[in-house]
Amino acid sequence: MSIYILPLLFIFILVFCLYKKVNCYDTFVIGAKKSIPLVVDIFPYITAIMIAVSLLRYSGITNILAEFVSPVFNLLGIPSELIELVLLRPFTGSGSYAILNNVLLQYGADSYISRCACVILGCSETIFYVTTIYISQTKIKRLLYAIPVALFCSIFGSVLACALCKIL
Repeated sequence: MSIYILPLLFIFILVFCLYKKVNCYDTFVIGAKKSIPLVVDIFPYITAIMIAVSLLRYSGITNILAEFVSPVFNLLGIPSELIELVLLRPFTGSGSYAILNNVLLQYGADSYISRCACVILGCSETIFYVTTIYISQTKIKRLLYAIPVALFCSIFGSVLACALCKIL
């Protein structure tokens, strides 16, 4: 069923454009032209966040930080195997999926830790990536409260995810 969603959406858009008498191809080309300056504007911000995440992982800082906060996270109900996921998720989506893949391979798909990892990944966001995109495209440059509140909500969501996985 899911293999039909994109073709059906594509056909729907074409039919809608014909109905509204809009030139689909020209509209698409205009939109694609407008996206190039956006990519150029965003590129330095994304590059900086990707370099920072790589430096954190390869330097071993995330492992040291995970060991340091492990007692607090264990007290909150987050398994120590998922601390790196919780710490890196606000920074990187692809890195989080790589950690999830490792967890699934190591513990199996039906284990408590794997279920927690999946729910944590599903209920959290790459906060710094989204913030970077937002800052690069708006005039608002001060996010005094937004980032701490988003980080708190991310950790709270992780705690709640692990508690629900334990119950269910």
